[in-house]
Amino acid sequence: MEVFYASLLCLFVSFVFLSLHLLFYKTKPAGTLPPGRTGWPVIGESLEFLSTGWKGHPEKFIFDRMAKYSIHIFRTHLLGEQAAVLCGAAGNKFLFSNENKLVQAWWPSSVDKIFPSSAQTSSKEEAIKMRKMLPNFFKPEALHRYVGVMDHIARRHFSDGWENRDEVVVFPLAKNYTFWLACRLFVSIEDPSHVEKFAEPFNLLAAGLISIPVDLPGTPFSKGIKASNYVRKELVKIIKQRKVDLAEGKASPTQDILSHMLLATDENGKFMQELDIADKILGLLIGGHDTASSACTFIVKYLAELPEIYDAVYKEQMEIEKTKGPGELLNWEDLQKMKYSWNVACEVLRLAPPLQGAFREAIADFAYNGFSIPKGWKLYWSANSTHKNPEFFPEPQKFDPSRFEGSGPAPYTFVPFGGGPRMCPGKEYARLEILVFMHHLVKRFKWEKVIPDEKIVVDPMPIPAKGLPVRLYPHSTTITA
Repeated sequence: MEVFYASLLCLFVSFVFLSLHLLFYKTKPAGTLPPGRTGWPVIGESLEFLSTGWKGHPEKFIFDRMAKYSIHIFRTHLLGEQAAVLCGAAGNKFLFSNENKLVQAWWPSSVDKIFPSSAQTSSKEEAIKMRKMLPNFFKPEALHRYVGVMDHIARRHFSDGWENRDEVVVFPLAKNYTFWLACRLFVSIEDPSHVEKFAEPFNLLAAGLISIPVDLPGTPFSKGIKASNYVRKELVKIIKQRKVDLAEGKASPTQDILSHMLLATDENGKFMQELDIADKILGLLIGGHDTASSACTFIVKYLAELPEIYDAVYKEQMEIEKTKGPGELLNWEDLQKMKYSWNVACEVLRLAPPLQGAFREAIADFAYNGFSIPKGWKLYWSANSTHKNPEFFPEPQKFDPSRFEGSGPAPYTFVPFGGGPRMCPGKEYARLEILVFMHHLVKRFKWEKVIPDEKIVVDPMPIPAKGLPVRLYPHSTTITA
């Protein structure tokens, strides 16, 4: 036993000396590094970075360092990596404009364990392939077809989850709505029981993505890996059946993204493998509902707090509702009339962006704002460095949808969907599902928050700590779905 403890002590001392050596004696890159600090050995400033989000104010980490070091760029150490944070519209423009020139997408290697690729490529390479494929699915003529499907699902969602209830918890319901839509439009799964079968594994998978990457039994990370494997196996079953249905004429080549993937070929004329398709659908189902569910939840929050904003949204939506016949579905033209409602949604996305920011990796040495960025460093852009910055949005804490009238905010200042070549390809899809949600919500109810000062937690998306329970007040003249 004494030998065991002595060995542990030696290992610990060796680790400390190695950390100090790496910290103080490694070769310094040429040029002046950005101002800042790297924090503790190994963990850097990761805990401070994460804890400001857990406390509901992720912008504090950014603005404190902008004030101390530079409003343009500062150095830090996050997720085990040397990093620089580029701030403001100029920083956003630089990163978005230099995609695949000076920088490329980056995320922790742990992501590859939850999203393993059957093609033996990294999640980053798979994401590049996916981005080339998605425009066909999100092109205008396809989006026009989705509006009616979204309206149909929304009617069922509000009938099942909201109506005839005095109180509801919004965030789980919003997740149910956006996940149901993603299942229907991506793989044509509409039956609620089938959707529910996927919902719990996806919740475990999403929790695993943002957990400490320790693969031990019972940990969120381990549960996330198992959930990912389960969903992939279920998706392969669906893919095999769809192949049969397409061959027999029971399925349409354009009915959803699954059919599109099964019939698409690469530059060599080869079709994708079943597991490869399962990987891509898995990523789409995650990305296709998580961020929109956060946005829908905060729309409910702000409309509860701001009755004058609610009244204006209600007026616009009821003008559209009056033009519809009994049972008539919303269409593309209806959504184009929801200009004020979308301005409100954009102001929500400014104040509570689901995507707080993202990492890039330097693929070459370069200089920015007079400072050297070594190859291999990670670069981070933060939505809040512009969204909540009075330089770009006067009185940034004030809820003001008029910011989005006319030409709207200046370029690279409003970035809830990223920007440049890596702007979220599902941006227009998200706009449609959010507006359909708002239409069915306000035409049915007014509501009030059950917990007036409910805490907001950002981990990694903003979420009300208790899920936003609200008390519903149905309109006496509510038009039935």
